[in-house]
Amino acid sequence: MQWNAANLDGVQMTRTSPYQYLNLRRNPFGELTRDERAELAIVEVDVLIDFLATGRDVLQVIGPCGHGKTTHLLAIGKAMPTARYLYLPEDGPRPTVDASRPMIVDEAQRMSWWQLRSALRHGGPLILGTHVDLSKQICRAGLRVRTVDVTQPVSILRLAEILNQRIEASRFNDGKLPQITQEIASRLQQVFGANVRAIERHLYDEFQRSVLEQKTWPPAD
Repeated sequence: MQWNAANLDGVQMTRTSPYQYLNLRRNPFGELTRDERAELAIVEVDVLIDFLATGRDVLQVIGPCGHGKTTHLLAIGKAMPTARYLYLPEDGPRPTVDASRPMIVDEAQRMSWWQLRSALRHGGPLILGTHVDLSKQICRAGLRVRTVDVTQPVSILRLAEILNQRIEASRFNDGKLPQITQEIASRLQQVFGANVRAIERHLYDEFQRSVLEQKTWPPAD
């Protein structure tokens, strides 16, 4: 891999990737595309897909930003390729939550009372990513609801697996890779709780500093 190529007197000069000494091709904790997020998601989707077997089922994934709601939705969408995915922005025009099923709605709490009622009238399978609990409204519509609460921290083992999956996806070549140990994962969870996005932002900055200084990563302490 090459980066920052410069041309001096007609001679192409190149330098190797700044991450190559760690056997990586990029910072593992940078922004991912939607497809990459779905591919790297570690979510037990089979049991959730089984729940969504009828037209009367609604799955809500509940929690604040950064805790894995969208990751869950993307993983479910990957397992249900016929599902339509809608994101409801905070500002500007929003797509219509119509009768298409199965449907995934991200930021479902932004629907008005009338819009939610209309969406529920069409039944399921419906998957909602939301900051607020919509189970009362769902049950009132005569639908079955299951809630995935992403505010609860994952196990230390699972957190380390999630972070090491990001590292593996940034591999440069065969050989050894840096690893997030369970001890490191435990320290991160003590500081950031269940906010995986905050953990990844912290690791992004820490990783960049280590690369700029050509230091071993992750740090020993």
